[in-house]
Amino acid sequence: MNREWQTLKVWVDGEVGHVVLNRPRVLNALNYTVVLELEQAVRELETQARVILIEGAGDHFCAGADLRYVAETQKMREFIEQINRAFFCIERAPIPVVAAVQGYALAGGFELMQACDVVIVAENAVIGDQHSNFGLIPGGGGTQRLSRLIGRQRALALLLSGDRLDGQEAVAWGLAYRSVPFPQLAEQSLAFAQRLATKSQGGLKALKYLVDCGSEKVLTEAIELEVDTFLEWVRGRDAQEGLRAFQERRPPNFE
Repeated sequence: MNREWQTLKVWVDGEVGHVVLNRPRVLNALNYTVVLELEQAVRELETQARVILIEGAGDHFCAGADLRYVAETQKMREFIEQINRAFFCIERAPIPVVAAVQGYALAGGFELMQACDVVIVAENAVIGDQHSNFGLIPGGGGTQRLSRLIGRQRALALLLSGDRLDGQEAVAWGLAYRSVPFPQLAEQSLAFAQRLATKSQGGLKALKYLVDCGSEKVLTEAIELEVDTFLEWVRGRDAQEGLRAFQERRPPNFE
């Protein structure tokens, strides 16, 4: 990726695209440039990698919006709209997006975490939405994605109270897939992303499409969509290669 990034580190290593929020002095807080570059990075990586891994530089994932920027900006609507463009871009990327979360994942950082497909979180993480503590409300999807992820009662309790969760609690609540000791986070999240990258790229895209699209339909329509997609997919090269590999007791060789 032959370009300079002001607020991120972005590169491709093998089949994994890496995005690192790179403002550690302000706990990787979000301003307009961060979320603009985040959208641009994801759009580029989704054509160059099989999996995207999002991390924060230093000891924290993202502490939310840069409140100094929020207090001073005259373009609040543009900022909030760009946050949502970036988060929708992550959510709708055709390839899996994995977040490795350590330290603070608060407010906008929590909303960013919710937009990712799979979250691996350090046990020492501090996760929550503190908007209500400062007389504010979320603007990056926090009132909407959160209730869909963990249900109305728990979502409202977190939003209204400003309470925080650690990594193990985040897993128990369905906000993360796995909790690991902080020293192991980078290694284990990368290993997970690399393992996904060995699988059929078309198969992963189809799985993500079915889960996301099906969640917007009634169950009978969603299952019809799954059946139709399966019948089309199972005739394809990767599915046939997977079946042969299973019968021949060897690793599959996907396109």
